[in-house]
Amino acid sequence: MFPDGVAARAKLVALGHSHSWISRQCRESGPWRRPIPGVILLTDATPSRRQLLKVALTHAGPDAMLTGVQAARLYGVRRLPPERRAHTLIPHQSKVATWGFAIVERTIHVPEPVEIDGLPVAPLARALIDAARRMDDLKSVRTMIHDAVHRGLCTPEDLRDELAQASTIGSALPRLVVGALEDGVESAVEQWLQSVLAQSDLPRPVRKTELQTPDGEVVGVAEVWWPKAGVAMQILYDEVTLEPDVAPATPALVAAGLIVVRVSPAQLRDQPLVVIEELREAHRRAHQRPPPQLDGAPETPAA
Repeated sequence: MFPDGVAARAKLVALGHSHSWISRQCRESGPWRRPIPGVILLTDATPSRRQLLKVALTHAGPDAMLTGVQAARLYGVRRLPPERRAHTLIPHQSKVATWGFAIVERTIHVPEPVEIDGLPVAPLARALIDAARRMDDLKSVRTMIHDAVHRGLCTPEDLRDELAQASTIGSALPRLVVGALEDGVESAVEQWLQSVLAQSDLPRPVRKTELQTPDGEVVGVAEVWWPKAGVAMQILYDEVTLEPDVAPATPALVAAGLIVVRVSPAQLRDQPLVVIEELREAHRRAHQRPPPQLDGAPETPAA
């Protein structure tokens, strides 16, 4: 009847057990535990993660479903923040409140639950947005959502639809992340790069240039190129992937006298002032030697 060893107190009473007898079973020396008022753990052993999820669901009521980090974990999302609490959704008219580790959220937008391992779970996009709304670190939100999207567990469109009806409270970070996903990685990086160049006060560079020696040997492609100074910037797009072991390495730009600043998209996004200082330092070094003998041509598009 209680395969996970979790029972609502009311159900035990309905089976004929008195409240006083149940309370005695839950004393310090007894065989049961009461993790939340009204919910009985029919063991004195340390509860498993699944048992804690069942405790939270039992507390929240028969119409409850899991959402947030614990729900995303059940779908197989791997890159999640540490979270010991269990977040549940219930219809807005319900009166159950949060207790301890069991977070209860009332909602007027009740999704159709999905059953995973016998547990009612909100759709993944809803679970991710609910988790993100309670997080305050942009990197953690981005990592969690990118993992789910890049591995095909949900789509940016699914997330956008959830955001359209989600509460605005706490939604700023997931809106930023989902917006960048919809724009595409290169579009987002372009915005960060333009911001860095605008703040650098350096001469206007040439963009997307294939560098060649005077005899026609191709050195490589510079995302940004200052021909008078002989300074180039390379963006390591392969570092965007969440699966670095299968990402192609960005070929290095190497030529006599060439000064190359190599940055990742994450540095452009999170450390723009550091990147600006690296570029300025590269230009200071460039003034101390003659520029390299290199020609630049627009990057040849892939066939």
